[in-house]
Amino acid sequence: MSLALYFILITLLSQLHFAFSDSPNPLGLSIRATIDDSPGSPLYQIENLTIAGRVERLINISNARVNYLNSNLHKNAKPNPDNIRIGIYRDFLFYAVGFTIGSQQHPVKLLLDTGGGLIWTQCQPCSHTCFPQRLPMFDPRLSSTYSKLPCSHQFCQGPNRIYDCVSGQCVYNVSYCGGSWTAGIASFESFQFPMSSGHMGSFNNIIFGCSYQSSDFAFKNNEISGIFGLGMSPDSMVTQFAPVIQSRFSYCLIPFPDAMPRPLILRFGEDIPQRPHLQSALMWQVQLSPIFYYLELLDITVANHRIGFHPDTFRIRPDGSGGLFIDSGALFSFIDTNTVGINAYETVMQVYQAYYGSRGLRRIRGTLGFELCYETPPSYRDYASITFHLNGADYTVPGIYGHFTLSGHGFCVAIIKGTASILGAWHQQNKRIIYDRNRALIQFGDEQCVNDVL
Repeated sequence: MSLALYFILITLLSQLHFAFSDSPNPLGLSIRATIDDSPGSPLYQIENLTIAGRVERLINISNARVNYLNSNLHKNAKPNPDNIRIGIYRDFLFYAVGFTIGSQQHPVKLLLDTGGGLIWTQCQPCSHTCFPQRLPMFDPRLSSTYSKLPCSHQFCQGPNRIYDCVSGQCVYNVSYCGGSWTAGIASFESFQFPMSSGHMGSFNNIIFGCSYQSSDFAFKNNEISGIFGLGMSPDSMVTQFAPVIQSRFSYCLIPFPDAMPRPLILRFGEDIPQRPHLQSALMWQVQLSPIFYYLELLDITVANHRIGFHPDTFRIRPDGSGGLFIDSGALFSFIDTNTVGINAYETVMQVYQAYYGSRGLRRIRGTLGFELCYETPPSYRDYASITFHLNGADYTVPGIYGHFTLSGHGFCVAIIKGTASILGAWHQQNKRIIYDRNRALIQFGDEQCVNDVL
């Protein structure tokens, strides 16, 4: 199914309406972000993990995420004349966004998930399978703006339904990486966001999930109450807010080792800055994996050596396998071991090995999920770059952002073997990334992301 056909689904959201102020500011949206391990983050670890311990934890989560990813225009809307500014926190893998919902303006904190669709929060009365949260649990019985999605809704009937009708109620059951899952009732509610002019903007009849069962979510400080989907599904934030954000969003990630002086910004619509020299790669829609942002990967270059993969090596197959998708929720990049006719991961690693072998570097034992690691000579800076040759553009990662430095004695090539090819956050450092669903493009360019702060 083409991306153009996919956007026909957007017109099915006939019950979504927006209410907003008369501010003359341009259409757009901005969201603040801070790095995990900042005490301001709801995912901040109280225990003092070492760098190695933290990375090992994140790699384990990333591996689970890969397994999960593999298993798996509104008639009455008006353009929003004001910029929404939602304070959020950023973990290495997730964003957590805070806002209010319902007529009582109930506060929620939701993980922002670029690889998921449904927006949901835990609701009362919740069964014993719900996870603990510090914020009061949302009670829909107290909200005059709450209503349930009827079973007659297009999301709950027909061959393309995304929810199911059970005992007269439109329900969902969503599984995530690592075995976590949630189930509940598909619903409508009003969402309130702080606006740049200082008032609150209200967005009515947003489709979201009222979860009555949730399991295996490990939120350390119990600050999180659900998930905010930013994927390509018809119930995601990006799809539901399409008239407001023009189906476009963007971010720019400060290099992970660097300190972040102020919150970063997750930008939407007209709030996305115009940058010169942006490249554009074609975004693909995969029928059996309709949530993810796929790119057509044609070849890979390590340093100055273009490997010359056969054109079919990374082809996107009907079952959703193959290709490459970009995901800020995966910390490191993965290269598929099950590509057509060749093990692409092993081939790429062999080129890296030849590069560092020619420079006389001594290989050391792999660690933290990385297989190719070397002892670092004094003042060594000759790291190999990697270029992903995409349909329409070449995405080049400078060597400094393509490797992980071990504490004091070595470095590793920051690529992990997987059952899918993923362009993770580590390879997105100091890049402006723009997701433009209207034009079916991913745009990118080098940028000093430390300047993209509130």
